[in-house]
Amino acid sequence: MDSTKLEMFEDEGGYVEGEMSIPKAPNTTQIGQPDFNTLNEPISETILRDLRAVGVKFAHVLFPKEKKTLLKEWDLWGPLLLCTLLAMFLQGSSTDDHIKNDGGPEFAQVFVIVWIGSMVVTLNSKLLGGNISFFQSVCVLGYCLLPTAIALIICRVILLANQSVVLFFIRFVVSMMGFLWATYASMIFLGDSQKPNRKLLAVYPIGLFYFIISWLVISKTNT
Repeated sequence: MDSTKLEMFEDEGGYVEGEMSIPKAPNTTQIGQPDFNTLNEPISETILRDLRAVGVKFAHVLFPKEKKTLLKEWDLWGPLLLCTLLAMFLQGSSTDDHIKNDGGPEFAQVFVIVWIGSMVVTLNSKLLGGNISFFQSVCVLGYCLLPTAIALIICRVILLANQSVVLFFIRFVVSMMGFLWATYASMIFLGDSQKPNRKLLAVYPIGLFYFIISWLVISKTNT
């Protein structure tokens, strides 16, 4: 702040001297700029930094205690990776041997179900008066697919053995655990965004969304 000496003339011909503190004008060239500049950053460093950020968010989903990271620093890289993983593992898992296809339609179906489902759940949350943005909600719903994706990988490993009723029951339990953990984690992050009297209306579509994905896991790995 600059101290400037002012002279103010009065009507009677005299003047009064004083000092006034005038704040400096803000540096408009810095408004809206990020804390660091990535224009000269190597591509490899940028990719590694983004991957580390995705890994941190995955850790928050597995141990949902800190609520602000997924909401404040949202992105769609993690949901895209998980959606692609689910679609790749679920394609071509039909039991109909007489039907020959390359898995393309099934890949598209899983992809559409995940993204359209998350958008519908997000729209429902917004219509109920949720105080988070559209992309924040899609980010949380997408990252919370991690338990379901882990359940899918475990089920695919179990399928390598000779199948029996016991192994089917194990796969069912694993899928349901992934469903419950995904629903629990999403509510940890999204629970505070709804009014107390509307939380049940917001929880039901979220649970239904993850249940459908988990049902795909248990049904399309049934060989």
